[in-house]
Amino acid sequence: MSENEAFYEPLGDGRYASTPATAGPWSPAFQHGGPVSGLIGRAFERHDPVAGTRVARVTVEILSPVPVAELQVNVRVVRPGKRIALLEGEITHEGRQVVRASAWRIMAAPSHLAPVSHAPDPPPLPGSTPPFGDWAGAHLDGYLSAMEWRPVEGAFDRPGPGTTWARARIPLVAGEPDTPLVRALTLADSASGIGGQLDYAKWLIINTDLTVALHRDPAGEWLCMAASLDASPGGSALCQATLADPSGECGRALQTLLVDEQT
Repeated sequence: MSENEAFYEPLGDGRYASTPATAGPWSPAFQHGGPVSGLIGRAFERHDPVAGTRVARVTVEILSPVPVAELQVNVRVVRPGKRIALLEGEITHEGRQVVRASAWRIMAAPSHLAPVSHAPDPPPLPGSTPPFGDWAGAHLDGYLSAMEWRPVEGAFDRPGPGTTWARARIPLVAGEPDTPLVRALTLADSASGIGGQLDYAKWLIINTDLTVALHRDPAGEWLCMAASLDASPGGSALCQATLADPSGECGRALQTLLVDEQT
């Protein structure tokens, strides 16, 4: 379990100190994309909010490994509007851009709209949290331990497709509760780990981006993610996932991945 109180400590003026809980499985020095995505999503929600609207889609472009260090977050509106607005943002470290992102903020649909859903109900939440398996060489004391995982099918150390329930043990930013969007973004970048079917000992697999689209805000702490990965010789890999809460599916996630031989 993570000993940190949050993924980030606010420093004021859009600056944040990254705690060790943000570290990904490949190195304690570099962050997992989940907290990074949550941080820029949080900034989108807070920037010039308009009553009756919601952030429905966030795309995060990961330009380089994000260090576990102080970060600066900046957001602006590039297409203002009462019903539809496009926002852009960036995360920098020591003046260098490491993440850029965009988001669509749209007017919430009328409350009398009849819901439409084609997804099956998610599997029940397992009653206990198993320990991690033997994931050789992985850094388990950062993000992976800061999240609570209850796998239904597959796991990080077993080939996918996979399905897991998960929640953060700590808030994204110290001293404040996570919003539904933040919870979804903090989890969604784990899709390629849950759904991956390629041998990490043989293949280098790195996602260049993450897109999360939510047709409604998820409710509650626990989210269920079902993920699968497709890869083609001479091409690349694509991971897609569904996101659900206990009442049903609420959105989708998509990642583009580089695949290369380990050297």
